[in-house]
Formats: sequence, C-alpha cells, structure tokens
Amino acid sequence: MKKETLENKIRLLYKYREGSHTSFSIALEAGANNENEEEIGYAHALEHMIFKGTSTLNEDEINRKLDELFGMNNAMTNFPYVIYYGTLYNDDFNEGFSLYSQMLTNEKISHYGFCEELNVIKQECVEWKEDLEQLSEDLMLYNGFRDERISKIIIGNRDDIEKITVDNLKEFYDKFYKGENIVVSVVTSLEYDYVKSIIEKNLLSINSSLDINIKNDRFNGERTINSGIFKNVAKGNNGCKISYGFDISALNLREVTALNLFNLWFGEGVSSILYDNIRTKMGLAYEVYSSVKWEKGIEIFKIALSTDKDSYKKALNIVDNCIEKGKKLDEILNDYELKKLIKRFKLKMSLELEKSIVLANRMAIYEILYNDGNMVFNELNMIYNYTVEEIKEVVNKVLKNPVVEVLL
Repeated sequence: MKKETLENKIRLLYKYREGSHTSFSIALEAGANNENEEEIGYAHALEHMIFKGTSTLNEDEINRKLDELFGMNNAMTNFPYVIYYGTLYNDDFNEGFSLYSQMLTNEKISHYGFCEELNVIKQECVEWKEDLEQLSEDLMLYNGFRDERISKIIIGNRDDIEKITVDNLKEFYDKFYKGENIVVSVVTSLEYDYVKSIIEKNLLSINSSLDINIKNDRFNGERTINSGIFKNVAKGNNGCKISYGFDISALNLREVTALNLFNLWFGEGVSSILYDNIRTKMGLAYEVYSSVKWEKGIEIFKIALSTDKDSYKKALNIVDNCIEKGKKLDEILNDYELKKLIKRFKLKMSLELEKSIVLANRMAIYEILYNDGNMVFNELNMIYNYTVEEIKEVVNKVLKNPVVEVLL
C-alpha cells in the first residue's frame, strides 16, 4: 500500500490490484463522536444532505449519474467517522470521483429537500427502534456508558432530529469537512500518478486544517462504566433480547487481535461455545453470537442473543458459564486447536479483503482510527505467533464487570 499526504493534508492511500474495476472510499473523521450535546444527529443528517444537490446538479441528476456510473455506492455514518464509497469501471473513475467530490465540496448546503430529508430520517428513527435487537444494544450502551456519545443513537431521537436546521449542518460541515480530517483510499489497476491527479484536481480546494479548539481528545481519559443487569420492557416484544457489553478500551492492537481469535472460538459460528451451549444443547435461542467493536468511542466486546421470556434467567446463567469457560481457556484449547483457529481467522479475513470495496473501506477506516491504513495487511501477519496463554490473559482482562441489558 502507498500512502501520501497531499498539500491540503488529505491522506491518499493507494493499493494496486489487477482488474477492470476501481473501488474508492472518502472517509472523514466527522462522525457522531464529534457532536456535542446540542448537536446530536448532525453528522448523520449532513451525510444525507450531501446527496441533495450541488451548484450544478440537482438531486435527480445526481441519482441518475450514480446509477449510470456505479455498480454499487453508498454512504454511512458511524461514531468515529462518516464514509462515502463506491465501485465502478476504471474508465469511469474520473467522472465518478468528480461527482462525489462535487457533492463533498458543496459548501452551500441548500434548503431544497431539507424538510423532506428530515422526514426520511425520522422514519429511519422509527424503524431503528422497531429493531428490538438494536434497541437492546442501544439500551445497554445507554445504561452502561451514560457519559459517552454511544449512550445516544447515532441518528438521534425524534426530538434531536426536529431541532436540526440547515445552518446547524453548515456549521458542522465548516468545522469538520477539512483536509486534515479526510482520507481517500483507492483500490485499482490504474496508475498511481493518474489516480493522484484526479484526486488533486477535485479535492485540493478543501481547506486543510481544523481549528485547534475543536480537535477531538475526549477519548484519552479513563472510562466510567455503570456495570450491572438492566431490565426494560418494549411494547410488542413477544420474546426477550439480551445484550452484554464489556469494555475493551484499554486493549492495544495485539490484544484486540487475540480477542478476535478468541471470539471465533467463543461466539462466532455454529461450532462456537455460545452457539453449542445455548442453541444446540438447550434450544434456548435461534441466534446467539459475540462480536468485537474496537473503534474510537465504541470499544466494546458484545454478546447478543434472543430467547423467550420464561427462559431468560436460564440463558443468562448459561452465558455466564460460557464466560467462565473462556477464562479457563488453557484447560480447553490446545496448541493444535489454536492453529486451526488461526487458519480460520486468516481465511475469513482474506475472503473479506478479496472484495475491493471492503479493502478500500477498511484501509480508509483504519487510517482514520489508528493513523495506519496499512494495519489491514499487518493484522494478517500478526496472528501466527500467539499462544493460548496470551489469549487467556486478554480474555481475563476483558470478561469482567459487564453491562447487561434484558429487554422483555
């Protein structure tokens, strides 16, 4: 992977890959983490408004161009970042990237379509809360991490959304859509100099530096966690959704990779300890899994399952028993089994990265999160020299003092 910082501090990441398609991502450290208490929902609403028109193209023209040029394209707002991305033929890269750039450099966010788009986001909010598994996670984050941005949903509640104005979004754009906050990643067989010339032609007009007074340093302190079991009732819920959250903010990259290896054994796939004990042996859940979310402002190891209301206490006991088994990993997992886990982990990552858009997105996201887009490739090389004892130490560091949401 090649990395270069352009004149206005935009970071360009380039990975050569044979083929007729080009995938690119434009990621900005302008996600929900950057919002203060009065700005909840701004990052997500701005992402929506980016597609509403420019000085030369209206929304219909943009949509038509997107469909004509791209095999796939999308945008997403997360807590640490917002990302705009797509895949198209090499021959269309110039026009496609120019289209995205026009939208992203359009400082005059229009009132046109603003009310309609807020209505779309309000409906998104309704659907978000109708997803009971998502609601269970949101309540876990709310109860356990109340001093942090993750305690509130990314898109904001209805009251937050209704307060947003065009001027609010212009101010948020002016603060955070700056070169210093932008990473462009490109996976392609096009020559590097050509790719760089297209990006410079379209994005060098963006101002470079952030105001030093608004740089985000809220994630350097020690985390305050409200551990315990929390119960809530959701209207229309015929079952029970359970979410566990464990803090992993103190882990480094090597420890997180060890936790990902553990997670393959513990909660990912039909042979995992969670799946085997809760679904296969007891029939208490259709779906049960665990996952690692190591992103700035999130940093959670999560366990999730659905069961019926009469069985949730039994399910909690079984999850707790699985956690205790995980803490004694060296009594269950031998070196041969660990080698198989490592092989499986590498295969899983390699298959994901075969998709050029996944690779482009991950390079950009890792550059935003860790200032190292190349970490995507380093992860694969890191996994070979782990021991069961080292993984066990990480597990015991993580699997304690959980926040547990029981949604009935």
